[in-house]
Amino acid sequence: MAGTSMRESIAIQSDDVRIVRALQVAPRASFASMAVALGLTEGTVRRRYRRLHADGVIRVVGVVNPGALGQSRWLVRLRCRPGSAAAIAGALAKRDDVNWVALGAAGSEVTCATQSRDQAQREELLGRRLPRTAAVLDINAFAMLRQFMGGRGHYWAALQGTLTPQEEAVLGGDLPPFTESPAVTDAPADLTAEDEKVLDVLTADGRASLVDLAAAADSTPGRVSRRLRVLLLQGVVHIDVEIAPAALGYHARANLWLRVHPAEVKKAGRALAREPEIAFAAAISGPYNIHAVAHCRNLDELFEFTSERIGGLPGLQSMEVSPVLRHVKQAGTLLSGDRLVGPTGPRAT
Repeated sequence: MAGTSMRESIAIQSDDVRIVRALQVAPRASFASMAVALGLTEGTVRRRYRRLHADGVIRVVGVVNPGALGQSRWLVRLRCRPGSAAAIAGALAKRDDVNWVALGAAGSEVTCATQSRDQAQREELLGRRLPRTAAVLDINAFAMLRQFMGGRGHYWAALQGTLTPQEEAVLGGDLPPFTESPAVTDAPADLTAEDEKVLDVLTADGRASLVDLAAAADSTPGRVSRRLRVLLLQGVVHIDVEIAPAALGYHARANLWLRVHPAEVKKAGRALAREPEIAFAAAISGPYNIHAVAHCRNLDELFEFTSERIGGLPGLQSMEVSPVLRHVKQAGTLLSGDRLVGPTGPRAT
């Protein structure tokens, strides 16, 4: 499967894309609600969603934000010995405290993002395990200082205008898309044992029913519904719609490392967040003070995007464009070739 081209094996139709957009607007909406908004039958929406899920095109997952729990988040760049990067990337992808892994630089560089739930877990990875790995030649870790784009704000250009404003209004949505936020909150949330059980289920299936969540937490659907609402509002978790980029025609991905004049970092970060090709953008520590992830249809489009639009950002002093050779994990979801495979969880709901 790893070598299979999604363009050759999966035909994405217009109604499929409309369903994906509907999920972005309201990821936990019922099939019946989506059917009303989209003018389709409930059976059609259910069948198409399950096919997209089974084919590795989409997964709806709950993503826990360690910043809301008082823990910092880090981006890590590893330079590896020739022939060792893929194995290191695979090992990192198996860790629960690493939620994004990519191979770049012709297979000699690994970039990952940590989401450690406590300081001891982070120090074990960054302070001991990685530095002692013989195949790692160099390690650079950057603390995330401010997030400008990510999570539910990940609305790609391919999906803009897919639904009418009226259709999106019918869907409603539990919460607005992602907005700029501090990397670490001043008032960390305290999780109960019940919360942890709910979050464990959502990590596997962001659309798990309230009945399933209540059963896992030994609670009631009403109580779980109220508590989940609080966790969403506090930013402890967000429900993310993970999409296999190739399914929508995006075949060129890149990490962008930007050095911006300090007085212009916020302005540049906010400008990046408005670019539809940008899936993630954050201010970070280190020699580059902004990191972003771009998705384009091909390398020529990536060149045009970075040279014309990113090149004109306020205060930009220099930029490194590092094409992604292969995504191994994104937002906690594993990939095999072009397909999302993720952990085995409840049946698509």
